[in-house]
Amino acid sequence: MSEILCQWLNQELKVSQTVSPKSFAKAFSSGYLIGEVLHKFALQDDFADFSESRISSAKLNNFSRLEPTLHLLGVQFDQNVAHNIITEKPGAAMKLLYQLYIALQRKKKGVQTGVEMPTVQPLMSTKVQNMKSEAFRDQRLSRRRQNEIMAKIQAAIIQIPKPTSNRTLKTLDAQKLMKKKKEAEDVANEIKKFEALIKKDLQAKESASKTSLDTAGQTTTDLLNTYSDDDYIKKIQKRLEEDAFAREQREKRRRRLLMDQLIAHEAQEEAYREEQLINRLMRQSQQERRIAVQLMHVRHEKEVLWQNRIFREKQYEERRLKDFQDALDREAALARQAKIDFEEQALRDKEIHEQIAIERAQARYEKHYSICAEILDQILDLSTKVADYRLLTNNLIPYKLMHDWKELFFHGKPIYEQASLRHLPTKLSAEHLIELEKRNLLDNNDYEEYKNMVGEWALPEEMVENLPPSNNCILGHVIHRLIESSLPPQVESTVPELPSFAIKGCLLGKTFSGKTTALKALEKSFPIQVLSIDTLVQEAIQAFHDKESVSGAHGLQKAPEEKALPVRQESGEENQACTSSPRDVQDGSLAEALPKKEDKTRLDTDARKAAKAEEVVASDSFSELTVRAQLGAKSEKLLKKGKSISDILLVSIMVNAINQIPMYKGWILDGFPMTLNQAKLLEEALTGYNRNLIELEGKKSRTSTLAVDPTASKEVPLPPSAFDFVMLLDISDNSSLNRMNDIMAEAFSSETPLEDINQRVAAKNKDTDEDQNLRDQIQHRIVGFLDNWPSLEQWFTEPENILIKINAEVDKQSLCQKVKEMFMTEIMKKENKVKKKLEEKEAERKEEVSLTEKTSPPPPPPPPPEPEKEKEVHLPQERSKTPAAKGKQASEPPHGNREPLQEGKGKKSETSLKRKGSPRGKSLGGKIPLKKSPAESTDVSPVPVVPAPSKPGSEEWVYVNEPIPEEIPSFLVPYWKLIENSYINSIKTVLRQLREGQHAVLAYLYDIRTGFQQFLRRPDHKQDFVSQWQADFNSLPDDLWDDEETKAELHQRVNDLRDRLWDICDARKEEAEQERLDIINESWLQDSTGIAMNHFFSLMQAELNRFQDTKRLLQDYYRAMECKIPMDDTKRFTRVPLVQLDSKDILESQLRIPLVPRRSISPESALSKPKTKSILKGKIDYTLESVELNFEADEKMVMDTWQQSSLAISHMVAAEIHQRLMEEEKENQPAETKEKLPQVAANKKVKKEPPPPPPPPKKKKEDKKGKGKSPPMAEAAPVVVPAEETEEVEVKNELKLRIKEEHLAALQFEEIATQFRLELIKVKALAFLEELVIKAVDVYRLMEKWLGERYLNEMASVEKLTGVARYHIETSTKIQNELYLDQEDFFINGDIKVFPDPPPPVRPPPVEKEENGTLTIEQLDNLRDQFLDIAPKGIIGNKAFADLLLDLVTLNLGTNNFPSSWMNLTQPELQELASLLVTNSESVDWRKFLLVVALPWPIPLEEELLETLQRFKALDAEQLGTVTYEQYKQAGLWFTGDEDIKIPENPLEPLPFNRQEHLIEFFFRLFANCEKDPPQLDYTQMLLYFACHPDSTEGVYRALSVAIGTHVFQPIEMPHPVAEKGIIDGKPV
Repeated sequence: MSEILCQWLNQELKVSQTVSPKSFAKAFSSGYLIGEVLHKFALQDDFADFSESRISSAKLNNFSRLEPTLHLLGVQFDQNVAHNIITEKPGAAMKLLYQLYIALQRKKKGVQTGVEMPTVQPLMSTKVQNMKSEAFRDQRLSRRRQNEIMAKIQAAIIQIPKPTSNRTLKTLDAQKLMKKKKEAEDVANEIKKFEALIKKDLQAKESASKTSLDTAGQTTTDLLNTYSDDDYIKKIQKRLEEDAFAREQREKRRRRLLMDQLIAHEAQEEAYREEQLINRLMRQSQQERRIAVQLMHVRHEKEVLWQNRIFREKQYEERRLKDFQDALDREAALARQAKIDFEEQALRDKEIHEQIAIERAQARYEKHYSICAEILDQILDLSTKVADYRLLTNNLIPYKLMHDWKELFFHGKPIYEQASLRHLPTKLSAEHLIELEKRNLLDNNDYEEYKNMVGEWALPEEMVENLPPSNNCILGHVIHRLIESSLPPQVESTVPELPSFAIKGCLLGKTFSGKTTALKALEKSFPIQVLSIDTLVQEAIQAFHDKESVSGAHGLQKAPEEKALPVRQESGEENQACTSSPRDVQDGSLAEALPKKEDKTRLDTDARKAAKAEEVVASDSFSELTVRAQLGAKSEKLLKKGKSISDILLVSIMVNAINQIPMYKGWILDGFPMTLNQAKLLEEALTGYNRNLIELEGKKSRTSTLAVDPTASKEVPLPPSAFDFVMLLDISDNSSLNRMNDIMAEAFSSETPLEDINQRVAAKNKDTDEDQNLRDQIQHRIVGFLDNWPSLEQWFTEPENILIKINAEVDKQSLCQKVKEMFMTEIMKKENKVKKKLEEKEAERKEEVSLTEKTSPPPPPPPPPEPEKEKEVHLPQERSKTPAAKGKQASEPPHGNREPLQEGKGKKSETSLKRKGSPRGKSLGGKIPLKKSPAESTDVSPVPVVPAPSKPGSEEWVYVNEPIPEEIPSFLVPYWKLIENSYINSIKTVLRQLREGQHAVLAYLYDIRTGFQQFLRRPDHKQDFVSQWQADFNSLPDDLWDDEETKAELHQRVNDLRDRLWDICDARKEEAEQERLDIINESWLQDSTGIAMNHFFSLMQAELNRFQDTKRLLQDYYRAMECKIPMDDTKRFTRVPLVQLDSKDILESQLRIPLVPRRSISPESALSKPKTKSILKGKIDYTLESVELNFEADEKMVMDTWQQSSLAISHMVAAEIHQRLMEEEKENQPAETKEKLPQVAANKKVKKEPPPPPPPPKKKKEDKKGKGKSPPMAEAAPVVVPAEETEEVEVKNELKLRIKEEHLAALQFEEIATQFRLELIKVKALAFLEELVIKAVDVYRLMEKWLGERYLNEMASVEKLTGVARYHIETSTKIQNELYLDQEDFFINGDIKVFPDPPPPVRPPPVEKEENGTLTIEQLDNLRDQFLDIAPKGIIGNKAFADLLLDLVTLNLGTNNFPSSWMNLTQPELQELASLLVTNSESVDWRKFLLVVALPWPIPLEEELLETLQRFKALDAEQLGTVTYEQYKQAGLWFTGDEDIKIPENPLEPLPFNRQEHLIEFFFRLFANCEKDPPQLDYTQMLLYFACHPDSTEGVYRALSVAIGTHVFQPIEMPHPVAEKGIIDGKPV
């Protein structure tokens, strides 16, 4: 059927989609193809609205359009069919298509063509119209029935008369008339509508009939016109006319009938209306008649209703009371359940807390465990490292290595190398970073040792006495002044002059520790302000909501408050981003990083103005808000985003609140700060100091620098804390949880008044929400406090311990009392501290006043010139000190007080200038006095006796602080930093290379030691010669051993062997000596010493560079102070030459550093040179003489380099002094005449007082001119110079003199320190080279010692071998064991024999002897064989048995069939024996006979027989009742053959015979069936033989037990057993 449908669809209809039987359901599931089929038959006009989509809405649209068409065709189609087709149910689409195919084929056969099919559509329209008319008719009928029902209802209603109204009868009649009119109008309207509808239908039918008649008439006339001459056509035309007339008459009759029906219907309606009107009138009259009766009923009903109402009210009241009681009972039950739940929740909270505590303890344990494990690993590494280097250094570890390992161990660094630093990758790994940290640590330690001259750089004894000062004070002062002048001026924080008595503090503790309770009690007793961060945040947010704005004056007050916010935190934000929320916001997360831009806009107003376009708070209305409102807006913004409020914002809110408090009023913070970051920000905001920056400055000041100013403060004091006290209410975690539970339990127990149920429910919901929130946060709060408190405790106790701990696990009153007592104590401390500060300030002020009075005394009337000069010189000094003093004050902390120091300096300057006489008395130090000529010393004028002047750089010396140009510090400060960095880096690099070179030296020396030992142990071929000689020796015939000539020949062979072995030893010795000489002649030692010398020369170069750079810096500084232009020094820096390690020729122009060729001395040239110095102790070794000569050459090179560097420094200092003198000469030449005349005039005015001595430059100039021409004093014209100019000249000369003295003193100090360090480097270099050479020489000598000892040991081993050989020759014995000669060891190897030992003698087999007439095993076997041949079944006749025994006894001679005691038996005796073995028959069982004669053997018990039987059955897997010999031996019998047999000592004596073991084997041969292969033994039959007993009854039960396999017990009544005849004692009678 599917193929027929597919063929019909694809070929006949040709649908748009090819249909196959497999895709039939899927193709028709959308309904599109069904519509296409109907459309091809012109049955679906709306096919254009169909959709090919497979969505559900498109499918529903298609099938809804198909439904009416399918119904018209008579196809069964409903919702279920459509659902099955849509869901592609198998067979559903095919069934529908088959029905459609049948319907279409039926219509096709009925000649319903496509032209006639459209008539279906008018039928559908008429059907719809008929349905509409029927619906309208049904509506009318339903409305009529409804009216009737309503009328009946109205008639049945008993209307209760209402109270008399004021209306009149006319109004009632008018109302009734209006109702009737309205009803009549409604009926008329309905009739009109119906008539209009009927008319509309008639018009539609008439128009349709007219069109059909017109078309028929037209076709008729056309046909008649065409065929007018035909009669048939005329008849047809007539018939058509008659049909048209008849149709017209039918239409008229139908129209008349319809009109009659309409008239009848209207009459019927009119009659119905009249009938309704009459019925209504009748009902009205009936109602009036019922009114009287109803009134009587009404009164009675009212009374009944009243009584019922009263009864119901009582019932309602009782019900309400009952419901209320039930509600109370339910609430009580809920309260009890809630209490139980609360207790369970409390237990769960405690369990959670204990779990958290366990996890924290576990985390601490794991942390400590990991630390300990790491320490143990480091200890193990240190131990293994020490063990490794003990092998390398022969148990002599250098002190430096051990010191470095300890430093690494103490700093927690791994001792072993983690990664190589030779070739660093671009991206460093963790191992590379660790190695860099290790290297930096060791470099810093080495540099500190070098700088402080300790450890490896400790001074030798001869240099300790000449130790110069460790610091150049003048250079330190210069550097300090330059750095201060280069730094920007710092804004000092505004510190109030008068400290406030207001107390400041905070109260901290865990949740529910009692902070708020204690602060409330404290606030009631003392005039303080309590600030809570939660309340302040809420107030700030509320202020933002209230649009709290500032007025003009108020805004001016708020501006400084906003500036007081922590602005300095911007730099710290890059390193730490820690944010936290208040307690009502945070849920355990106490830190969250905020963007840097947001923090800047929060703190800096300029940045906020610059970023207005990106900020939310950039509007004008926002800027008009108060600071609190603005902070509240930012807080709310963060909270709405789900973030926590940042620490900076919280601190800003708190600082804003603190600024609102008056200065005289104290304040205490409630639970704030909560984190270390908050504490830091709060302290910076309140004090203006950043403790981290101050500590960083202190660290910088403590860092190693090349020059330190002793007058500058070394330690930076930490600022005071922002709090006067910090109280901690200490409480355990369990107590905090218990308090929370108690509070919540009180909330459960407290009852709300019952009047307002809504308020109670709302309050209860709010309390439950708060309690739940509290429960959720309590664990996070406790954990957060425990995490943050250690850092807070350290913060509040380190600089000044302001922390007070109070035990809060007490009741409220006790806690409040403790807090009050502590608060009173802190108030007293604060008052005492403030009073003390006030007293100190008052004392300082008085001291300043007294000093100012002392420094400005009234001038005397005749002022002498000397005091005037000193005063004029001192005033510029004070003026020059002011900028430096300001710079120092700016560099120090703002709260520091440097006034006493400045005053002290003023005093020193005054005293020094007053005590100072002529400047010529000042010694320049160093080598300057050596350059003065004797003439200069004789020309010195007499000087008055004055105290010794102060030296530059001493504590009394006042430094020259003349102003310098601004560009000088900006150049000299980076230059000095470059000097320091290059010097420190150079020193560290060289020391690192020396440190690493020490490791390389130890490793190399260990390698050559072990390598030489391996070389000495190389294999030799001496053992081959020894083995060959031993084989030849042992192969000598036995008859020649005692021959004297043979012995002489053997002795000669031994001598030859000895000589050959000695030759091998000599050759090995020569090879070892050559190997040692090759090691000595290697270039390693020369290269190592050369590299070490270059390292030490690099140290000298670093010192030389430091001196040259320092000299230039001092020169530029002091020339700038003298207002001179810095000199352009074109001279190149002095370079220390290095040692050239290779022999390549390099041009000098290509070298940046000069190289010195190094020539190593060969051993040949060393022999020809005289020996000057020896470092080799003991015996002279000419092989090491070249090492000594090379060392002497290296030592001389070090000395020459040191002298060259020292002379270079001395020449630079002398050149600087000479340059100074030349400049002074040039300056003094033009002003010489002007200087003398004022002096003459001044001498006349001073009334013959001695003139002051001239300055040194003038003296030198005079001395130099005195050598040539005389000074032209007489030629100069007398010029009158005023006294003021003379004083100014003297002041300038004095200032120049002091600058020169200070400059030269600083330079000379640097020269002395550099010379001392160069000498120390020289001493250490010589010691290092000597130690290196001694180590190498020790190794070389150790190698020589090993070589000699090994040679002697080898020679001794050869002598031992010779002695052993001669001994065996003389004793004429062979050498059986191998002679082993291995290098220096000789021994006789007992494990190896060169020929086998003679075989040992063979012990004879054991032989059984006859004892007491007992048959041997051999005799028993013979008898068995005899009996087996005669009677294989085991039974033999009595006579035959006796005859056989008689024959055997008679013929026993030579056969040994019986023992000797049996040889005398006669025939009667043998017959009697046979009769004993026979009981009731004439046959004998020869196996029984053999058992008897085989005695003695152990008689088995019944239990032993059963056990043996069970063993046999266990081995008999197939249960055949037989076993093989192997199974028989495995099972065993009740006895074994293991007897205590003594083995005889004589190897030729046979072993004793084991009879029982052979009996066990004989029993198998006796009872086994030998006919089978292998022989089989019936173990049950055998055991029945062994079950025999002297007591016949006992024997029977034993046999039964063996046969059954279990124990059979005898009855008690059994008579006594009778002994069996023949087996009484086991012997024949």
